[in-house]
Amino acid sequence: MGGAVSAGEDNDDLIDNLKEAQYIRTEKVEQAFRAIDRGDYYLDGYRDSAYKDLAWKHGNIHLSAPCIYSEVMEGLKLQPGLSFLNLGSGTGYLSTMVGLIIGPFGVNHGVELHKDVVEYAREKLEDFIKSSDSFDKFEFCEPFFVVGNCLEISTDSHQYDRIYCGAGVQKDHENYMKVLLKIGGILVMPIEDQLTQITRTGQCTWESKNILAVSFAPLAQQSRADGEKPDAVQLPPVTVRSLQDLSRIYIRRTLRSLANEDSLEKGLLQRIPQKRKRRRCRRRRINTYVFVGNQLIPQMVESEDEEHAVDAHKEAEAEEEEEEERDIGEIEILKQVNMLRDQIMALPLPESLKAYLLYYREK
Repeated sequence: MGGAVSAGEDNDDLIDNLKEAQYIRTEKVEQAFRAIDRGDYYLDGYRDSAYKDLAWKHGNIHLSAPCIYSEVMEGLKLQPGLSFLNLGSGTGYLSTMVGLIIGPFGVNHGVELHKDVVEYAREKLEDFIKSSDSFDKFEFCEPFFVVGNCLEISTDSHQYDRIYCGAGVQKDHENYMKVLLKIGGILVMPIEDQLTQITRTGQCTWESKNILAVSFAPLAQQSRADGEKPDAVQLPPVTVRSLQDLSRIYIRRTLRSLANEDSLEKGLLQRIPQKRKRRRCRRRRINTYVFVGNQLIPQMVESEDEEHAVDAHKEAEAEEEEEEERDIGEIEILKQVNMLRDQIMALPLPESLKAYLLYYREK
Protein backbone atom coordinates (compact mmCIF):
# COMPACT_ATOMS: atom_id res chain seq x y z
CA MET A 1 0.00 0.00 0.00
CA GLY A 2 1.29 3.45 -0.84
CA GLY A 3 2.54 5.34 -3.85
CA ALA A 4 0.18 8.27 -3.27
CA VAL A 5 3.00 10.84 -3.32
CA SER A 6 6.14 11.31 -5.37
CA ALA A 7 9.38 9.64 -4.33
CA GLY A 8 11.83 11.86 -2.47
CA GLU A 9 15.59 12.11 -2.74
CA ASP A 10 16.02 12.16 1.04
CA ASN A 11 13.94 12.28 4.21
CA ASP A 12 13.23 16.03 4.04
CA ASP A 13 12.20 15.71 0.40
CA LEU A 14 9.79 12.90 1.31
CA ILE A 15 8.25 15.02 4.09
CA ASP A 16 7.85 17.96 1.67
CA ASN A 17 5.89 15.68 -0.66
CA LEU A 18 3.71 14.32 2.17
CA LYS A 19 2.91 17.89 3.25
CA GLU A 20 2.09 18.96 -0.29
CA ALA A 21 -0.30 16.00 -0.63
CA GLN A 22 -1.93 16.95 2.72
CA TYR A 23 -1.00 13.71 4.50
CA ILE A 24 1.03 15.70 7.04
CA ARG A 25 -1.11 18.61 8.24
CA THR A 26 0.19 19.70 11.66
CA GLU A 27 3.52 21.17 12.71
CA LYS A 28 4.21 18.70 15.54
CA VAL A 29 3.75 15.71 13.21
CA GLU A 30 5.99 17.33 10.62
CA GLN A 31 8.71 17.95 13.22
CA ALA A 32 8.59 14.31 14.36
CA PHE A 33 8.89 13.02 10.78
CA ARG A 34 11.81 15.33 10.02
CA ALA A 35 13.61 14.38 13.25
CA ILE A 36 13.82 10.68 12.39
CA ASP A 37 15.28 9.58 9.07
CA ARG A 38 13.15 6.78 7.64
CA GLY A 39 16.24 5.42 5.88
CA ASP A 40 17.85 4.62 9.25
CA TYR A 41 15.26 1.87 9.75
CA TYR A 42 16.13 0.07 6.50
CA LEU A 43 18.71 -2.69 6.23
CA ASP A 44 21.98 -1.88 4.50
CA GLY A 45 21.57 -2.22 0.77
CA TYR A 46 17.88 -1.27 0.77
CA ARG A 47 18.10 2.38 1.81
CA ASP A 48 17.57 3.61 -1.76
CA SER A 49 13.90 2.61 -1.39
CA ALA A 50 13.42 4.42 1.92
CA TYR A 51 12.05 7.67 0.50
CA LYS A 52 9.46 6.16 -1.81
CA ASP A 53 5.86 6.20 -0.65
CA LEU A 54 5.77 2.42 -0.51
CA ALA A 55 5.69 -0.26 2.15
CA TRP A 56 8.86 -2.33 2.63
CA LYS A 57 9.31 -5.85 3.97
CA HIS A 58 12.36 -8.04 4.45
CA GLY A 59 11.81 -11.23 6.39
CA ASN A 60 9.92 -10.26 9.53
CA ILE A 61 10.99 -6.60 9.29
CA HIS A 62 8.25 -4.40 7.88
CA LEU A 63 7.57 -0.69 7.37
CA SER A 64 4.25 0.71 6.17
CA ALA A 65 4.11 3.36 3.44
CA PRO A 66 4.93 6.92 4.62
CA CYS A 67 1.45 8.19 3.65
CA ILE A 68 -0.10 5.64 6.02
CA TYR A 69 2.21 6.54 8.93
CA SER A 70 1.35 10.21 8.28
CA GLU A 71 -2.38 9.55 8.53
CA VAL A 72 -1.84 7.44 11.66
CA MET A 73 0.16 10.17 13.39
CA GLU A 74 -2.42 12.80 12.48
CA GLY A 75 -5.33 10.53 13.41
CA LEU A 76 -3.94 9.79 16.89
CA LYS A 77 -4.06 13.50 17.84
CA LEU A 78 -1.04 13.12 20.12
CA GLN A 79 -0.35 15.43 23.05
CA PRO A 80 2.38 15.54 25.75
CA GLY A 81 1.81 13.22 28.69
CA LEU A 82 -0.44 10.68 26.94
CA SER A 83 -0.04 6.90 27.16
CA PHE A 84 0.45 5.07 23.85
CA LEU A 85 0.29 1.38 22.91
CA ASN A 86 1.60 0.16 19.54
CA LEU A 87 0.22 -3.28 18.64
CA GLY A 88 2.61 -4.82 16.13
CA SER A 89 5.33 -2.27 16.90
CA GLY A 90 7.78 -3.63 14.31
CA THR A 91 10.97 -1.62 13.82
CA GLY A 92 9.94 1.01 16.37
CA TYR A 93 9.93 3.79 13.74
CA LEU A 94 6.39 4.94 14.57
CA SER A 95 6.83 4.48 18.34
CA THR A 96 9.95 6.65 18.28
CA MET A 97 8.14 9.45 16.42
CA VAL A 98 5.27 9.22 18.92
CA GLY A 99 7.80 9.48 21.78
CA LEU A 100 8.99 12.85 20.47
CA ILE A 101 5.47 14.27 20.84
CA ILE A 102 4.16 12.71 24.07
CA GLY A 103 7.35 13.64 25.93
CA PRO A 104 9.07 12.26 29.04
CA PHE A 105 5.90 12.14 31.15
CA GLY A 106 4.05 9.98 28.67
CA VAL A 107 3.92 6.18 28.39
CA ASN A 108 5.17 4.46 25.24
CA HIS A 109 4.71 0.67 24.96
CA GLY A 110 4.92 -1.68 22.00
CA VAL A 111 4.02 -5.35 21.48
CA GLU A 112 5.64 -7.29 18.62
CA LEU A 113 5.21 -10.95 17.73
CA HIS A 114 8.74 -11.62 16.44
CA LYS A 115 11.69 -11.60 18.84
CA ASP A 116 14.21 -10.74 16.11
CA VAL A 117 12.17 -7.64 15.18
CA VAL A 118 12.05 -6.50 18.82
CA GLU A 119 15.84 -6.82 18.99
CA TYR A 120 16.12 -4.82 15.74
CA ALA A 121 13.82 -2.11 17.16
CA ARG A 122 15.88 -1.86 20.34
CA GLU A 123 19.08 -1.47 18.31
CA LYS A 124 17.54 1.31 16.22
CA LEU A 125 16.26 3.06 19.34
CA GLU A 126 19.71 2.92 20.94
CA ASP A 127 21.29 4.33 17.77
CA PHE A 128 18.80 7.20 17.78
CA ILE A 129 19.41 8.10 21.43
CA LYS A 130 23.20 7.85 21.25
CA SER A 131 23.99 9.30 17.84
CA SER A 132 21.14 11.50 16.56
CA ASP A 133 21.31 15.25 17.10
CA SER A 134 17.51 15.26 16.76
CA PHE A 135 17.26 13.47 20.10
CA ASP A 136 18.61 16.54 21.89
CA LYS A 137 16.02 18.85 20.34
CA PHE A 138 13.07 17.08 21.97
CA GLU A 139 11.95 15.83 25.34
CA PHE A 140 11.54 12.15 24.62
CA CYS A 141 9.38 9.30 25.88
CA GLU A 142 11.46 6.21 25.26
CA PRO A 143 9.49 3.27 23.81
CA PHE A 144 9.52 -0.04 25.67
CA PHE A 145 9.02 -3.12 23.49
CA VAL A 146 7.87 -6.58 24.57
CA VAL A 147 7.65 -9.85 22.61
CA GLY A 148 4.21 -11.39 22.30
CA ASN A 149 0.99 -11.74 20.38
CA CYS A 150 -1.10 -8.59 20.73
CA LEU A 151 -4.28 -10.72 20.66
CA GLU A 152 -3.23 -12.37 23.91
CA ILE A 153 -2.67 -9.39 26.20
CA SER A 154 -3.34 -10.12 29.85
CA THR A 155 -6.90 -9.27 30.90
CA ASP A 156 -5.70 -7.24 33.89
CA SER A 157 -3.63 -4.85 31.73
CA HIS A 158 -4.11 -1.12 32.13
CA GLN A 159 -5.79 1.01 29.46
CA TYR A 160 -4.19 3.59 27.16
CA ASP A 161 -5.01 7.07 25.83
CA ARG A 162 -3.85 6.23 22.32
CA ILE A 163 -3.54 2.88 20.52
CA TYR A 164 -2.40 1.92 17.03
CA CYS A 165 -2.57 -1.54 15.49
CA GLY A 166 -0.24 -2.10 12.54
CA ALA A 167 -1.98 -5.15 11.06
CA GLY A 168 -5.40 -5.88 9.63
CA VAL A 169 -8.01 -6.40 12.35
CA GLN A 170 -10.89 -8.78 11.76
CA LYS A 171 -14.32 -7.64 12.82
CA ASP A 172 -14.51 -10.18 15.66
CA HIS A 173 -11.36 -8.65 17.23
CA GLU A 174 -12.65 -5.08 17.12
CA ASN A 175 -14.18 -5.12 20.62
CA TYR A 176 -11.00 -6.71 22.02
CA MET A 177 -9.04 -3.67 20.80
CA LYS A 178 -11.63 -1.19 22.05
CA VAL A 179 -11.53 -2.34 25.69
CA LEU A 180 -7.81 -1.51 25.85
CA LEU A 181 -8.74 2.15 25.33
CA LYS A 182 -9.46 4.71 28.04
CA ILE A 183 -12.63 6.80 27.88
CA GLY A 184 -11.78 9.79 25.71
CA GLY A 185 -8.97 7.83 24.03
CA ILE A 186 -8.35 7.24 20.33
CA LEU A 187 -7.66 3.95 18.56
CA VAL A 188 -6.41 3.86 14.96
CA MET A 189 -6.40 0.52 13.17
CA PRO A 190 -7.04 -1.02 9.74
CA ILE A 191 -10.34 -2.85 9.67
CA GLU A 192 -12.17 -4.12 6.57
CA ASP A 193 -9.67 -2.37 4.24
CA GLN A 194 -10.16 1.01 5.90
CA LEU A 195 -7.76 2.78 8.24
CA THR A 196 -10.26 3.69 10.96
CA GLN A 197 -10.16 6.17 13.83
CA ILE A 198 -12.23 5.07 16.85
CA THR A 199 -12.85 7.42 19.77
CA ARG A 200 -14.15 6.01 23.04
CA THR A 201 -16.85 8.44 24.16
CA GLY A 202 -18.16 6.51 27.18
CA GLN A 203 -18.04 3.24 29.05
CA CYS A 204 -19.86 1.43 26.24
CA THR A 205 -19.93 4.02 23.43
CA TRP A 206 -17.55 4.72 20.56
CA GLU A 207 -17.43 6.91 17.48
CA SER A 208 -15.80 5.66 14.26
CA LYS A 209 -14.42 7.50 11.26
CA ASN A 210 -12.78 6.07 8.14
CA ILE A 211 -9.48 7.80 7.34
CA LEU A 212 -7.95 6.05 4.34
CA ALA A 213 -8.45 3.01 2.11
CA VAL A 214 -5.65 0.54 2.94
CA SER A 215 -4.56 -3.04 2.49
CA PHE A 216 -2.85 -4.67 5.50
CA ALA A 217 -1.81 -8.24 6.22
CA PRO A 218 -4.10 -9.68 8.93
CA LEU A 219 -3.04 -10.03 12.54
CA ALA A 220 -1.03 -13.21 12.99
CA GLN A 221 -2.27 -15.82 15.43
CA GLN A 222 0.26 -18.27 16.83
CA SER A 223 -0.52 -21.92 16.25
CA ARG A 224 -0.65 -24.16 19.31
CA ALA A 225 -1.45 -27.75 20.17
CA ASP A 226 -5.02 -28.68 21.10
CA GLY A 227 -5.81 -27.69 24.67
CA GLU A 228 -2.62 -25.66 25.06
CA LYS A 229 -3.23 -22.32 26.76
CA PRO A 230 -1.68 -19.22 25.17
CA ASP A 231 0.99 -17.29 27.02
CA ALA A 232 -0.58 -14.04 28.19
CA VAL A 233 1.38 -10.93 27.19
CA GLN A 234 2.28 -8.85 30.23
CA LEU A 235 2.51 -5.18 29.31
CA PRO A 236 5.14 -3.09 31.09
CA PRO A 237 3.92 -1.48 34.32
CA VAL A 238 3.24 2.23 34.42
CA THR A 239 5.62 3.48 37.10
CA VAL A 240 6.50 6.84 38.61
CA ARG A 241 9.79 8.20 37.34
CA SER A 242 12.77 8.03 39.68
CA LEU A 243 14.29 11.16 41.21
CA GLN A 244 17.37 10.61 39.02
CA ASP A 245 15.27 10.58 35.86
CA LEU A 246 13.34 13.68 36.91
CA SER A 247 16.60 15.48 37.65
CA ARG A 248 18.02 14.56 34.25
CA ILE A 249 14.84 15.74 32.48
CA TYR A 250 14.84 19.13 34.19
CA ILE A 251 18.59 19.71 33.88
CA ARG A 252 18.44 18.94 30.15
CA ARG A 253 15.36 21.15 29.77
CA THR A 254 17.14 24.08 31.46
CA LEU A 255 20.32 23.62 29.42
CA ARG A 256 18.33 23.31 26.20
CA SER A 257 16.53 26.56 26.96
CA LEU A 258 19.83 28.33 27.70
CA ALA A 259 21.41 26.92 24.54
CA ASN A 260 18.49 28.14 22.42
CA GLU A 261 18.71 31.61 23.94
CA ASP A 262 22.47 31.66 23.30
CA SER A 263 21.93 30.64 19.68
CA LEU A 264 19.45 33.44 19.13
CA GLU A 265 21.78 36.01 20.69
CA LYS A 266 24.70 34.89 18.55
CA GLY A 267 22.54 34.76 15.44
CA LEU A 268 23.38 31.18 14.65
CA LEU A 269 21.35 29.89 11.72
CA GLN A 270 20.14 26.40 11.01
CA ARG A 271 21.98 25.00 8.05
CA ILE A 272 19.74 24.74 5.00
CA PRO A 273 20.51 21.71 2.82
CA GLN A 274 21.39 22.96 -0.66
CA LYS A 275 19.56 20.21 -2.48
CA ARG A 276 16.20 20.94 -0.89
CA LYS A 277 14.35 23.01 -3.49
CA ARG A 278 10.67 23.02 -4.26
CA ARG A 279 10.09 21.19 -7.52
CA ARG A 280 8.27 23.16 -10.19
CA CYS A 281 5.05 21.51 -11.22
CA ARG A 282 4.83 20.56 -14.87
CA ARG A 283 1.59 21.42 -16.55
CA ARG A 284 -0.07 18.29 -17.80
CA ARG A 285 -3.53 17.30 -18.91
CA ILE A 286 -5.57 15.70 -16.10
CA ASN A 287 -7.78 13.00 -17.56
CA THR A 288 -8.99 11.19 -14.46
CA TYR A 289 -9.45 11.38 -10.71
CA VAL A 290 -9.15 8.63 -8.13
CA PHE A 291 -10.37 8.38 -4.54
CA VAL A 292 -7.85 7.52 -1.81
CA GLY A 293 -9.84 7.23 1.40
CA ASN A 294 -11.80 10.46 1.60
CA GLN A 295 -9.47 12.38 -0.69
CA LEU A 296 -9.93 13.15 -4.38
CA ILE A 297 -6.54 12.94 -6.08
CA PRO A 298 -5.84 13.94 -9.72
CA GLN A 299 -4.18 11.27 -11.81
CA MET A 300 -1.74 12.89 -14.26
CA VAL A 301 -1.80 11.49 -17.81
CA GLU A 302 0.41 12.60 -20.69
CA SER A 303 -0.22 11.92 -24.35
CA GLU A 304 2.48 11.06 -26.88
CA ASP A 305 2.08 14.51 -28.44
CA GLU A 306 3.22 16.11 -25.18
CA GLU A 307 6.50 14.18 -24.84
CA HIS A 308 8.58 16.67 -26.81
CA ALA A 309 7.17 19.59 -24.82
CA VAL A 310 7.94 17.80 -21.55
CA ASP A 311 11.52 17.04 -22.64
CA ALA A 312 12.07 20.70 -23.47
CA HIS A 313 10.61 21.68 -20.09
CA LYS A 314 12.98 19.25 -18.34
CA GLU A 315 15.99 20.86 -20.00
CA ALA A 316 14.84 24.34 -18.99
CA GLU A 317 14.23 23.10 -15.43
CA ALA A 318 17.74 21.61 -15.22
CA GLU A 319 19.32 24.88 -16.35
CA GLU A 320 17.33 26.87 -13.76
CA GLU A 321 18.27 24.44 -10.97
CA GLU A 322 21.97 24.71 -11.86
CA GLU A 323 21.68 28.48 -11.61
CA GLU A 324 19.93 28.18 -8.21
CA GLU A 325 22.69 25.92 -6.92
CA ARG A 326 25.32 28.47 -7.96
CA ASP A 327 23.37 31.23 -6.18
CA ILE A 328 22.98 29.18 -2.99
CA GLY A 329 26.66 28.32 -3.01
CA GLU A 330 27.57 31.98 -2.75
CA ILE A 331 25.59 32.42 0.50
CA GLU A 332 27.43 31.73 3.75
CA ILE A 333 25.54 29.04 5.63
CA LEU A 334 26.54 28.57 9.25
CA LYS A 335 27.03 25.03 10.49
CA GLN A 336 24.49 23.93 13.06
CA VAL A 337 26.05 22.82 16.32
CA ASN A 338 24.50 20.51 18.90
CA MET A 339 24.35 23.19 21.56
CA LEU A 340 22.85 21.01 24.27
CA ARG A 341 25.65 18.45 24.13
CA ASP A 342 28.24 21.23 24.06
CA GLN A 343 26.64 22.77 27.15
CA ILE A 344 26.69 19.44 29.00
CA MET A 345 30.30 18.67 28.08
CA ALA A 346 31.38 22.12 29.30
CA LEU A 347 29.91 21.61 32.77
CA PRO A 348 32.38 21.06 35.66
CA LEU A 349 30.97 17.61 36.43
CA PRO A 350 32.39 14.09 36.71
CA GLU A 351 32.47 12.24 33.38
CA SER A 352 30.02 9.64 34.65
CA LEU A 353 27.43 12.35 35.38
CA LYS A 354 27.98 13.95 31.98
CA ALA A 355 27.41 10.57 30.39
CA TYR A 356 24.17 10.21 32.33
CA LEU A 357 22.95 13.63 31.22
CA LEU A 358 23.80 12.74 27.62
CA TYR A 359 21.79 9.51 27.87
CA TYR A 360 24.84 7.39 27.04
CA ARG A 361 24.40 3.85 28.29
CA GLU A 362 26.66 1.05 29.33
CA LYS A 363 26.24 -1.96 27.08
